[in-house]
Amino acid sequence: MRALSFCSGRWTLLATMSAGLCSAGGCGDSGATKGRDADPGGVSGSGGVQATGGTRQTGTGGTVGAPGTGGTAARDAAPDAPEGEAAGNGDQYGPWAGGAAYYGSFTHGPPSDPSFFPIAVWLQDPSTAQKYADIGINIYVGLWEGPTADQLSVLTTAGMPVGCDQNDVGIAHVNDSIIVMWIQQDEPDNAQSDGAGGYGPCIPATEVQSINDGFKAKDKTRPVLLNLGQGVANIPYIGWGSECSKTHPGDYPDYIKGCDIVSFDIYPANSTYTAIKGNLYYVAKGVDNLIQWTGGSKPVWNWIECTGIDDVSAKPSPDQVKAEVWMSIVHGSMGIGYFVHQFAPFDEHALLDDATMKAAVAAINRQIRELAPVLNTPPIINGGAVTSSDSNVPVDIQIKRLGGATYLFAVAMRGSPTKATFSGLTNLVPGATVQVMGENRSIPLSGNSFQDDFAGWGVHLYKMQ
Repeated sequence: MRALSFCSGRWTLLATMSAGLCSAGGCGDSGATKGRDADPGGVSGSGGVQATGGTRQTGTGGTVGAPGTGGTAARDAAPDAPEGEAAGNGDQYGPWAGGAAYYGSFTHGPPSDPSFFPIAVWLQDPSTAQKYADIGINIYVGLWEGPTADQLSVLTTAGMPVGCDQNDVGIAHVNDSIIVMWIQQDEPDNAQSDGAGGYGPCIPATEVQSINDGFKAKDKTRPVLLNLGQGVANIPYIGWGSECSKTHPGDYPDYIKGCDIVSFDIYPANSTYTAIKGNLYYVAKGVDNLIQWTGGSKPVWNWIECTGIDDVSAKPSPDQVKAEVWMSIVHGSMGIGYFVHQFAPFDEHALLDDATMKAAVAAINRQIRELAPVLNTPPIINGGAVTSSDSNVPVDIQIKRLGGATYLFAVAMRGSPTKATFSGLTNLVPGATVQVMGENRSIPLSGNSFQDDFAGWGVHLYKMQ
């Protein structure tokens, strides 16, 4: 995740931040020059297509490389589609792991109720669990040198589920419902600290699979989460190290075999890489890649920046955080986590200490919770299209349906304003109107089309009924 290593079965904060491992610029620099730019290309998207001129058909986001490029994906059936909402109306679905229903196969897993959408926080002290619950966090991921019995007791009192290491204490609490998943070693795809100030190779995918097998041998009732590094989106990534750069990214599908839920993190506002800095769309690119590598068979989560990690002046704005969250969801992420640390100066829970950002994150989380039943339905890839008035500012969309209403979530994927035209909208009820959720306004439909203005990195959420 960030500035962490895994030693003797415990998460340990690295004592020396200047070594280069997991700085905001990236993990495992090993003294190499950080000026190396990433390839802004990447892997094709997980549904949807953007044509030259800025027209983008609906899907799970689509590719987020240069405007005018993209990939397509579709399937004609979604076994987990809500009854009566997908059969016989012509809807086609993008890759879909099943939403919250996916967790129903795990006796002690996260809730499988459609009202649940994972909103996580990384490596926080259990004593702050209620404060995080108050802003919409519903799961802890990672426990410092844990789990310990005391940590689990505090989380139980707070009613905060947790994903943690499968250590001896964890296994001793295997029937404790507060533990809802096990977590693999963080970022095994990156070059690993050698303990002497240098770096060795990454942990091979075969070893990650073996660790997963060991977890399952002791407990099959919980899913296993694997978090990968920024190289999921930043391709090629110097933090892979020279040895593993020979096999990455081709072996990422093999890493994913070592988990039930896969996540990754990249922090563009905080990044020191020229190609990444300020280019928030790399968040969506990583989601696209993971969905492609999983074939849509496993939930993809991702982590969002909300602090100035190594430099307080690099902190994203609340609007940028909202954009990163919603472009992730539009591109198919089924779990959002926040990285809330600040390292210079150190503040473990910097989000809680930032009143403005805390209020913004609380508002984002409130909308996610309200929309969870909708988010837990499959994405429709042939429900409409969007055209941006500025072909250099693509607008990505996701369409879903529930309870007779059609929902369209849209994000401007660059930092400049544009006007979006949404057209070819299908299966709308007669006389439908467009409500802009959370903005106290509505937009008239013209046939099956409507228009709206977007600020740079703007987000609008529409409900048509």
